[in-house]
Amino acid sequence: MAKAPVLTPQADDFPRWYQDLITKAELADNGPVRGTMVIRPYGYGLWERMQAEMDARIKETGTQNAYFPLLIPQSYLTREADHVEGFAPELAVVTHGGGKELEEPAVVRPTSEMIINDYFSKWVQSYRDLPLLINQWANVVRWELRPRLFLRTTEFLWQEGHTAHATYEEARDFAAHIHRRVYEDFMVNVLAMDVVPGRKTVKERFAGAINTLTLEGMMGDGKALQMATSHELGQNFAKAFNTQYLSKDGRQELVWQTSWGSTTRMIGALVMMHGDDNGLRVPPRLAQTQAVVLAIKGDEAVLAKVRELGDRLKTAGIRVQVDDRTDTPFGRRAVDWELKGVPVRIEIGPRDLENGTAMLARRIPGGKEPVSLDALVSLLPKVLEEDQALLLKQSRERRESRTTEVATIDEAVEVAGAGGWARIPWAVLGEEGEAKLADHAATVRCLVAEDGSVPDADDAPGNVAVVARAY
Repeated sequence: MAKAPVLTPQADDFPRWYQDLITKAELADNGPVRGTMVIRPYGYGLWERMQAEMDARIKETGTQNAYFPLLIPQSYLTREADHVEGFAPELAVVTHGGGKELEEPAVVRPTSEMIINDYFSKWVQSYRDLPLLINQWANVVRWELRPRLFLRTTEFLWQEGHTAHATYEEARDFAAHIHRRVYEDFMVNVLAMDVVPGRKTVKERFAGAINTLTLEGMMGDGKALQMATSHELGQNFAKAFNTQYLSKDGRQELVWQTSWGSTTRMIGALVMMHGDDNGLRVPPRLAQTQAVVLAIKGDEAVLAKVRELGDRLKTAGIRVQVDDRTDTPFGRRAVDWELKGVPVRIEIGPRDLENGTAMLARRIPGGKEPVSLDALVSLLPKVLEEDQALLLKQSRERRESRTTEVATIDEAVEVAGAGGWARIPWAVLGEEGEAKLADHAATVRCLVAEDGSVPDADDAPGNVAVVARAY
């Protein structure tokens, strides 16, 4: 009788495969309130690595971290009409505290434009105070009707950047810089994710923004996932909160602003873009554990060698974990590490020790081979970089092979329905065509220029719409 697979095969049921993997790789559990989640240590370790990599890139722009309250007076949300309209269906509102009804209800933070702008209006007085560049790492709450772990949850973790500038051009250029040099650089070079940078249509842009820049990734089933966004807010919030500065010419001027964010959704993207029927495949540059050294049996000489090799790898700068839990069957431990997607397993038993070798198992390309124990420390950095590059290559090849140039709306709908991406001239699709896509559960993920760059305007000549079904 055939042994049941550890995970539901992707080809049989992709959503079930995703849920199986989240659970069995010990990334997260559902929380007690519908739509919430408990992020388990292995999943949170991935988020910590993402935080560290992104935080360094954010700080390189001159942005500083701060923290703002979780509870926002409800009246703040009425100050910018488009913004409040966009978030109204998702709000959680606190009406009682300390056993009494509150004089003014408080909204649980869905995003922080409102409360941050209240303080920007106090902190900005002169051109000398600009640019003001602030980021916060926090949680937000948006009441989600159809929750799915990491992808759509009522509460999730994120970073949100908010900036104020003296001119439109400075704000525009800063939003673009975050888009490309922080988000795209991180996703391509750390997450090994091929992403398409583009511009959101008017219908899809952030509530209250004048422009939204996005990065879209293709998941293993061909659907799109919005990975991160960077918004030009123009002067909409500056007008609402009267955020002005005294210019060098002695005039009172409104600031120009940006906001930008990325979330724990990236963990879901990591699963769906790189995972396979055996579990996660974690890019080596991201992995909290790049290599695990496993003792096959509880032989004292084997245990000593496993621990010694672990120390040598750690000294060489490899993020390594030693697995000497020989009271747990080796096969079970190997499957667990494979599920968790650790890039490299180094397996050592008595026979390996006699031969002066270890079995090197590479999670990303698959396969095993014996390697000299003396060569491992110098070999591993090269192996990890090869595997990092392979993941990015596979991600790009998937997107390119499943993207089709089309000439009509019907063709775009057909491609999206079959699990691919369609590229159609925006002049052909337009806003009317975009509305028709919604009837077929498809959306314009972004607009791109003919050469693949980000367009300067919604209606720039040659704009191409990327159409897909999305999470």
